[in-house]
Amino acid sequence: MDSTVANAGTEEKTWGGGNQPLKASYGKMMMWFFIVSDALTFSGFLAAYGFSRFKFIKEWPIADEVFTHVPFLHGQELPMIYVAFMTFILIMSSVTMVLAVDAGHHMNKAKVTLYMFLTIIGGAIFVGSQAWEWATFIQGDYGAVQTKGGNILQFGEYVNVDGEEKFKRISIDEFAVPIADVRVEHERKNGLWFREEASLPPYTVNEIYTGLAANDNILVRTQIINEEGEKTVLSREESLRQIKDNGKLVVKGANLHVNEYGTALFADFFFFITGFHGFHVFSGVVINIIIFFNVILGTYERRGSYEMVEKVGLYWHFVDLVWVFVFTFFYLV
Repeated sequence: MDSTVANAGTEEKTWGGGNQPLKASYGKMMMWFFIVSDALTFSGFLAAYGFSRFKFIKEWPIADEVFTHVPFLHGQELPMIYVAFMTFILIMSSVTMVLAVDAGHHMNKAKVTLYMFLTIIGGAIFVGSQAWEWATFIQGDYGAVQTKGGNILQFGEYVNVDGEEKFKRISIDEFAVPIADVRVEHERKNGLWFREEASLPPYTVNEIYTGLAANDNILVRTQIINEEGEKTVLSREESLRQIKDNGKLVVKGANLHVNEYGTALFADFFFFITGFHGFHVFSGVVINIIIFFNVILGTYERRGSYEMVEKVGLYWHFVDLVWVFVFTFFYLV
């Protein structure tokens, strides 16, 4: 018995069983699917950051006081300068990627090679800069004391700047008084071979209190933002009382547990979100290197199309766009 199959005449039409939905190749469609799903992931992370910051809006660290470092200019406070440089480099790498894609459309191998190389250099500079920023953030500058309630107490003094008194941070290394005590770090060589103690804090709270009491000019600043948009500075008496009665742990730098700049939640989000984005940029650099060598070998010349350059270009523009949002949330707002 013969069977007949109805033909609706839509097999070659868009979404009718054809192999190019929306007139895009399979590879481009899959790249767009990945970008959309990854964008939703980043959106969730940034939304969580926004809700957390809103909840602790009066305790959140001030970005202009955290990201002040520039390589080879140690000791100078230049808020946001290096972060702006990193952003500029990443945006320019997106421009060179556009030029590489355009050169591929014109089958110009030499220009594709040049612009892909510049894109790789820009991405490598960004990843290296982010690694340096992480190291600086982890190491810290001034140090602080964590209270029993988990808050952060910082130290500084009022100085005259252009006829106006401003609060200037002071490192705990400048006033802490080392006291001989029984602090001994437990290591395998002087204890049980299978146990090792975590690294000890740089100072004890008692050493910080002794140094604070000996310097009348030093005051304590809390992590609470006042009505003027600045961190609250305590009186001399209150500064001594807070360290003596509420001081629990001396911290230097930031990690997933403590953060000398303020609430530990800020450091958690910083490491997670910038690290996740940095992994994307690093992956993009590796992929671009592979495509770069394929361009040199003439792989796409023989295929008669540089579509692969265009596909990795879509990914690269995506990570650049995500950084614009990360930069806005973490550094500008």
